[in-house]
Amino acid sequence: MSVASITEVRQYLTFKLADEVFAVDVAKVREILEYTSITKVPQTPGFMRGVINLRGSVVPVVDLRLKFGMSETEQTINTCIIVVEVLHEEETLILGALADSVQEVFELEPEQIEPAPRIGTKLNTDFILGMGKYGEQFIMILDIDKTFTSDELASADGLAANEAA
Repeated sequence: MSVASITEVRQYLTFKLADEVFAVDVAKVREILEYTSITKVPQTPGFMRGVINLRGSVVPVVDLRLKFGMSETEQTINTCIIVVEVLHEEETLILGALADSVQEVFELEPEQIEPAPRIGTKLNTDFILGMGKYGEQFIMILDIDKTFTSDELASADGLAANEAA
């Protein structure tokens, strides 16, 4: 999906990672959970924190701060897990994403969203759908379906399947 494909007002859930504000389309958000214990799974990528039990289902949890090259998310009173639906090879995967805090849900008009900046040729910014303007603040709008590579999603899917078995 590109900024050009956004032709109507959409709602976004905003959340913080370190001092930066990110957003994801609310249509991709299943629920927001308080931080809970995460079962670590050996031999997974560093940003893959483990799995949680969500009403009997095994849900992989990723640390978006680590995925984006920031320091590890520390548990605070505001730390939460945003449960999102990610489309991978025509299948919907359920992932939990750690966030420092959830901010709010708000609407953005298409004209309030600018294309993601191109930062050189080696840095892949395809996972940034666009930059939303909200007041004086820029918000990075994630394309959650492009935030993880196929290999990363395959390992998350395998992780959930192995832990469920």
